[in-house]
Amino acid sequence: MPPYLAEPVPLFGPEFAADPHTTYARLRGYGPVAPVLLAPGVPAWLVTDYQAALSLLRDQVTWSKDPRTWQAGMPADCPVLPMIGYRPNVLFTDGEEHARLRAVITDSLAMIDLGLLRSEVLRVADQLIARFGGSGRADLVTQFTGPLPAMVFNRLFGLGDEYSPHLLSALAGMLEATGPEEATAAGAAFFACVHDLIAMKSRVRGPDLASWYLDHPARLSTEQVTQQVVLTLGAALEPTANLISNAVSVLLSDRDYYSSLANGSLAARSAIDEVLRREPPMANYGTHYARHDVVFYNTYIRPDEPVLISFAAVNAGIGGGMPGSSGGGAHLAWSAGPHSCPAKQPAVLIATTAVERLSSSLGDLELAVPRNQLPWRPGPFQRALVHLPVIFGPLNQN
Repeated sequence: MPPYLAEPVPLFGPEFAADPHTTYARLRGYGPVAPVLLAPGVPAWLVTDYQAALSLLRDQVTWSKDPRTWQAGMPADCPVLPMIGYRPNVLFTDGEEHARLRAVITDSLAMIDLGLLRSEVLRVADQLIARFGGSGRADLVTQFTGPLPAMVFNRLFGLGDEYSPHLLSALAGMLEATGPEEATAAGAAFFACVHDLIAMKSRVRGPDLASWYLDHPARLSTEQVTQQVVLTLGAALEPTANLISNAVSVLLSDRDYYSSLANGSLAARSAIDEVLRREPPMANYGTHYARHDVVFYNTYIRPDEPVLISFAAVNAGIGGGMPGSSGGGAHLAWSAGPHSCPAKQPAVLIATTAVERLSSSLGDLELAVPRNQLPWRPGPFQRALVHLPVIFGPLNQN
């Protein structure tokens, strides 16, 4: 059946959260592009083929990132607006304005001292492990993988640790919202944290990303800086936390693999790369819109129809093996083209260092339940665990 005649497939609900790859396999049966629902009453197209995804991501002539034509036809309380609704930031712009805004982010990220960043990750990891290490059990999502990137990126932006719980809660609400009230509340809470930060940095600069954004030669307005910080934080915190969680859950489900990592005979970076291919933390995103009516891989698409890339589905279609294998080719977890993720290097460093420290500190770490019983968070955009319960030999903290 041609995709335009098929019933849209929901990318939400408990069944999708528990086993999204069954849904992706079904969608690939429609061809490279398939009809989906991002939320009740919110249709979209999903690209599930690797070559089709690359073609779209690299084609700035046919495709735009600006969602305002689509958004004009959506109710103001649409639950996915906090994630794909228009904001004046680098994610939703094209051409020269996109290049100008992206330069602010890439130039500022390039000023991060990666050696100091690694030291900060180790410091935060040790601090978090010390809090639960004596108990012999933990929920790593709430006690390690979630707080760690928040605390590290807070420092990079010049925020205090006290902001971490508020940012994490707001971001989770934006990613998982299925109703307008929770989506609006989550978005407002996240913006409030960032407005506080920009107000503080407008008065007193520091050696941090927020200050570098404000002082960049592009001379962004305070509102433009606020929007870029909202985007950078949002794109950094949850995906990095989910990357660490997903990596640890996969590693612990393969004892031989985890043992080799804990013993230092296998680099943590290879584990991170494998998880980016198998369980990318941003599973479905990269939303684009046709600049005019277009037939894309035998699918007729109008300018008011969002087209998302399923990074999870396209990665699954390029082959590969078990963790630690050499199979699997390049993945698209960082996207591609002009809108590829500019924070790949610090994100990989944070995730890799966190996994290294956790495995070296708790070498006998085990899942408290089988991986197929771990609960996954709902929502169309992310692949994220609700909890990651583990057990281990209690550390002697004397």
